[in-house]
Amino acid sequence: MQPLGSSRLNLEPPEDLRRRLWHLIENNRVMIFSKSCCPYSDKVKELFTDLGVECNILELDLVDDGPRVQELLLEITSQRTVPNIFVNKVHMGGCDKTFQAHQSGLLQRLLQNDSATYDYDLIVIGGGSGGLACSKEAAVLGKKVMVLDFVKPSPLGTSWGLGGTCVNVGCIPKKLMHQAALLGQALKDSRKFGWEYEEQVKHNWETMTEAIQNHICSLNWGYRVTLREKSVTYANSYGEFIEHHKIKATNRKGQETFHTAGKFVIATGERPRYLGIPGDKEYCITSDDLFSLPYCPGKTLVVGASYVALECAGFLAGIGLNVTVMVRSILLRGFDQEIAEKIGTYMELNGVKFLRKYIPVKIQQLEEGTPGRLKVVARSTEGSETVEEEYNTVLLAIGRDSCTRKIGLEKIGVKINEKTGKIPVNDEEQTNVPYVYAIGDVLEDKPELTPVAIRAGKLLAQRLFGGRLEKCDYINVPTTVFTPLEYGCCGLSEEQAMELYKKDNIEVYHTFFWPLEWTVAGREDNTCFGKIICNKRDNNRVIGFHVLGPNAGEVTQGFAAAMKCGLTKQLLDDTIGIHPTCGEIFTTMEITKSSGLTISQKGC
Repeated sequence: MQPLGSSRLNLEPPEDLRRRLWHLIENNRVMIFSKSCCPYSDKVKELFTDLGVECNILELDLVDDGPRVQELLLEITSQRTVPNIFVNKVHMGGCDKTFQAHQSGLLQRLLQNDSATYDYDLIVIGGGSGGLACSKEAAVLGKKVMVLDFVKPSPLGTSWGLGGTCVNVGCIPKKLMHQAALLGQALKDSRKFGWEYEEQVKHNWETMTEAIQNHICSLNWGYRVTLREKSVTYANSYGEFIEHHKIKATNRKGQETFHTAGKFVIATGERPRYLGIPGDKEYCITSDDLFSLPYCPGKTLVVGASYVALECAGFLAGIGLNVTVMVRSILLRGFDQEIAEKIGTYMELNGVKFLRKYIPVKIQQLEEGTPGRLKVVARSTEGSETVEEEYNTVLLAIGRDSCTRKIGLEKIGVKINEKTGKIPVNDEEQTNVPYVYAIGDVLEDKPELTPVAIRAGKLLAQRLFGGRLEKCDYINVPTTVFTPLEYGCCGLSEEQAMELYKKDNIEVYHTFFWPLEWTVAGREDNTCFGKIICNKRDNNRVIGFHVLGPNAGEVTQGFAAAMKCGLTKQLLDDTIGIHPTCGEIFTTMEITKSSGLTISQKGC
């Protein structure tokens, strides 16, 4: 045992003190931050003595800067108590966690494997947006990094390249198909603006999907090139833990390789859920299949009421297809329900049929083809009534499951939520196993959004390898649902605000608006909608922002930055709007829900 003298950390400037702490952690095999009077610290010291392991100790009650050191340790580890123990740069935790690690064999493994003996400093399992961001940042910081990415084909055989869900079967192709539908609407509007064309206009599915897939392939290639340029080792292999600090990587040919690392990041994302009924995996498709489907899906049943379901139903109807959405309960669970219902109403007025309070119980193939013919039997959720209907395609969008159950986490003791497969982490994305971290959609109770995963991955690498302390802020994350009438939001829904702050403590300002572009085209008035939710007990601070209308994502992004800065209703009132735009309505809102006044609009 080598206790460190009291002069080592005596009254240093904060940045010098932080650097000194990191130096102690990174340059000692075992570093114990202790107090001479703490019995739990004594137990840990005895353990390492019994193991014959030399360790360095800083007794915080014997140095003048002890309280400051403990505050910095709290920032670094989220642990307030002593002992606070690091083994080969890995934060073990306190007394209980160290003894648990000893009993499980993890402590011995950490002691036996100095960082120099690992193949890599970091292995990232999952090559989606978050995993790539984390791996690239770690490489920039001079670390040896490996990325494993493997896509198990969907039941219909669909797979894709590097980049994860967003690039291949999510945000990117979704937004492009949404744009295809918007262009169809723009063609209709154009006649009112003087454009004359005689030929019949029709949509070609194959042309659209080929162009979109070509763009996606260029992105896949770009990611591979970037990893190579940053000296990140990439393997198109399935990663699975086989013991502490060691994984097995299996490629498409079944060939296995084995790799070790000091730290691991789980960024495996999620895959679409199936119904578990006869015919679902045999005959249905999901978003994994839709964007590269080689034929037009024809008459389509979309099962589900998630944002994926409504977005897909919206653009399929927008390109002229017959679309029905089967809804078990409510639309857009977790989003503001007033706006969710407005989206449903708008979609119904524009040709999408909704079959509410029904669930499929059987899918039967009537005829093969591209597309073929399917019979769907559905049962009411409110009784025994059943309905049958024929469709060309059935698209399932009922939720997604985390890809965490078959990667060997149980072999190293990483805890997951057994019901959801999600991984609980602390505020530094660290799992219960100190050297294993997780980011992105696999996290429990965190937003499942690409920019969130990217931000979390980059900051994680900076904390692990760059001495930074900044953590990902998961509060007031903006997002947009790209339904035919786009919905952007940031902060709390009205339901969440009422639950959190109570009805009497919030004020809701709201209004309809009519985009100028819609007026000449003869589009619907009093359809687009905006509202803000304010906390009356906090200077009318804006705690919820919601806009339903064209370019909602572009509008929301700017207001989200303002909310990060503490936006209040008065600041909105003091802001001069840009005319004529949709966003300006938030600078002129006057009507509250509590007033009961009408919010119908006329003119610009």
